[in-house]
Amino acid sequence: MAEFVLHCMAQSGHSYKVALMLELCGADWDTRWVDFFNGETRSEEFRSTLNEMGEVPVLEEGDKLLTQSAVIMDYLFERFGKFGWDNEEERREILRWTIFDNQKVSGMIGPLRFLRTLIKVDENDVTKFLEGRAKSALAILDKHLADNDFAIGTKLTMADFSLCSYLYYEGELGFSLEQYQNVNNWLARIKSVSGWKHPYDLMPGHPMPDAA
Repeated sequence: MAEFVLHCMAQSGHSYKVALMLELCGADWDTRWVDFFNGETRSEEFRSTLNEMGEVPVLEEGDKLLTQSAVIMDYLFERFGKFGWDNEEERREILRWTIFDNQKVSGMIGPLRFLRTLIKVDENDVTKFLEGRAKSALAILDKHLADNDFAIGTKLTMADFSLCSYLYYEGELGFSLEQYQNVNNWLARIKSVSGWKHPYDLMPGHPMPDAA
């Protein structure tokens, strides 16, 4: 059995944050598919044994269970000493951009993609609101990346894994990223890192069972 088991699904950008960090750290890890679309995360068994919050990802290491992608990535930095900080200023910057992602980037793009692509609702006030907020956040990120190779400067960190996660689901966001040239250059830099893989190549469950 692998040292780490990531309970996840291919469609989850939050799971991808952790999967990508595990892969680039060279961890001994495996996946366990969570059948989100048929209600597994809402089941009593899942919530009582894996995550009371009813979410993925969940990282299992022996008898230890960790949830919430930012917490898991912080733990992986402790374990592997990679993609974290060298000083307190960097630690705060990683935290700052991770919170920004959770609130404004993943926090808007994730629900927007879910509504538009995964459950295919008609356009409505909610999707319009989410798209507007997502585009505003991407404009902020694009401006920041005009002067920075990565989120906190010149080195790749877990903040980048957090920010980039939903942006690699090409064609599934319901709007184009073409206008965000600095974001696209940054995504290409991450993609060029040895060991990088697309979320659908790292995690199980694609295509979704009902689309197979």
